[in-house]
Amino acid sequence: MKTPHRTPHAPQLLGEVPMFFRLDELAVPIVQSPMAGGASTPELVAAVNSAGALGFLAAGYRTAQGMREQLARTRELTSRPFGVNLFVPGVSDPGAVEAVGVYREQLRAEADRFGLTLPMPDAGFDDDGWDEKIEVLLSEPAPLVSFTFGLPSPETAEALQRAGSHLVATVTTPAEAVAAEAVGMDSLCVQGPLAGGHRATHDVAARPEDVPLLDLLTSVRDRVRLPLIAAGGLGTGADVAAVLRAGACAAQLGTLYLRADESGASATHKDALADERFGTTAVTRAFSGRPARGLRNHFIDTYDAAAPSAYPQVHHLTRALRSAAAEAGDAERLHLWAGTRHRLARSAPAAEITRTLWAETHAARHAPH
Repeated sequence: MKTPHRTPHAPQLLGEVPMFFRLDELAVPIVQSPMAGGASTPELVAAVNSAGALGFLAAGYRTAQGMREQLARTRELTSRPFGVNLFVPGVSDPGAVEAVGVYREQLRAEADRFGLTLPMPDAGFDDDGWDEKIEVLLSEPAPLVSFTFGLPSPETAEALQRAGSHLVATVTTPAEAVAAEAVGMDSLCVQGPLAGGHRATHDVAARPEDVPLLDLLTSVRDRVRLPLIAAGGLGTGADVAAVLRAGACAAQLGTLYLRADESGASATHKDALADERFGTTAVTRAFSGRPARGLRNHFIDTYDAAAPSAYPQVHHLTRALRSAAAEAGDAERLHLWAGTRHRLARSAPAAEITRTLWAETHAARHAPH
């Protein structure tokens, strides 16, 4: 297995994109979070890259062909390194999957509101096109590949590394970090409890821990020797400076980019981030079966307690309902993923957001303590 700091004598090239990426090569140690469901676009990635930071595509919920098309478009827009994130398939407890049928009945009134018939729960295994996506990434390597909800096999990791990709595992505990290092990851994204969207717990049924990000960084740094990216609840230059001082090589932010000009988030989602009605966030399984943080709304308040820990079955169950809510502008029934610093998200070009954040970070890092 290659070491996390490998530097080949003759770097491979994909177009003009250098392979064997290293975190310390980033001019601006800021990473735009991969946000599945449409928010991460090639245009967003390219705009973040243009400011010297690192953009990330999200392959979760996309087909392999859809991922390939986004990779191609991103390569047209930027010659700088970028990443793509994969959801690692897992298995839910059979009892939780059986409970999806009961949950479907509880959501009947919401479906009726939009004239929908919710799908019957499918107990079959859904791997989100894992094998097909790996094949694409082996034949058309991305500079970085990151993993959420688990880890690839050592064999898959080694194959991707041989193809030229730097591998990043998203972890939420020191134990997950140790497992990721053992598999052969090149670096880790350490996700704290204030992150928007899904918590990246490797066990779908696990209750996410609430260890503050800075403490979690320290714990992980004490257990592994890999470079660390810090994520979760960051929104200001002072936040970024704090995680860099704590030993992170870079800071990852997603919510701050949701209202960016290049974001693919729905208008309903973007507007809700600035709506005074939605002042707080909550972690819920109501939309997908996995714990995820979003703006607290009617759907979370009404259905959180009833939602089973079955992923992706609950995701598929509510998908049409969420699409209808987004189209109707109904923010009370939409998954409004957001971190705790969501009020800092603003409408502006992503490159401007990145440059401003880095200027604030630079000032914070050099301010007298």
